[in-house]
Amino acid sequence: MQTKRTIFPNKVLPYVLLAPQLAITIVFFLWPAAQAVRSSFEREDPFGGRTTFIWFRNYLRLLNDPEYLNSLGRTAIFALGVTVLSMTVSLLLAAAVNRLLRSGKLYTTLLVWPYAVAPVVAGILWWFMFNPTIGIVPYLLDMAGVRWNHRINGNDAMLLVILAAAWKQISYNFLFFVAGMQSVPRSLIEAAAIDGAGPFKRFWTIVFPLISPTTFFLMIINMNYAMFDTFGIIDGTTQGGPAGATNILVYKVYADGFLGLNIGSSSAQSVVLMLIVIALTAIQFRWVERRVQY
Repeated sequence: MQTKRTIFPNKVLPYVLLAPQLAITIVFFLWPAAQAVRSSFEREDPFGGRTTFIWFRNYLRLLNDPEYLNSLGRTAIFALGVTVLSMTVSLLLAAAVNRLLRSGKLYTTLLVWPYAVAPVVAGILWWFMFNPTIGIVPYLLDMAGVRWNHRINGNDAMLLVILAAAWKQISYNFLFFVAGMQSVPRSLIEAAAIDGAGPFKRFWTIVFPLISPTTFFLMIINMNYAMFDTFGIIDGTTQGGPAGATNILVYKVYADGFLGLNIGSSSAQSVVLMLIVIALTAIQFRWVERRVQY
């Protein structure tokens, strides 16, 4: 069977169709990235009056900065916690909805709504719920004998931002998991049920391996989301506090560059963050993808 190929009689048309996307990529990604790389080798006056080329000094200072190294560890904990929690909860919700026949679409619509909430709004919502003074969650926890105060407790603050960021991403993961489960042939599941396999065994031995490409894709997306797209949540809940307990890399770039006016160090941090994400993605494609069954 031969694959049909689309042939454009006009040789210029494909480039015209690609031009808008290429322009957006160049203007909003490649050009800012090049500017960040250039600024990472410079030391700029806070008022923009003088710029000095200093080679790799900004990077060397980062490697010798204990606060930056601590931020690396906090970012790893945060990204791992958000990825595991959001994917686990969304997988359980997708498995539950997939078994519903009549009301599955209603639950799908309700579970998709949180994805439409802006990150900073999601952060403020969770800040209100966990506020030690007016929040309902600390009140209920206090009745159970648990003292919650993310303003002074770094562990409480980290748990809060992980919960807020994971809640924001559950809807996105849920949609892909539901679509993947609905594409699994029903005949395989029915054959396993006839052979005596229970619901859990059917899911673990048939459904989950068949949706491994979806799981692999979502793992990469969630890691990138936790590294880059959670600035609004951090800023809306803890602003990197208390005492830098939630000052992850993406927020430290903002704090040092826009608040501290250290443009060179902030640019170097953004370049390092980009390299870390690229390296993690390459590692996942190199080793994790081997376990994916297409």
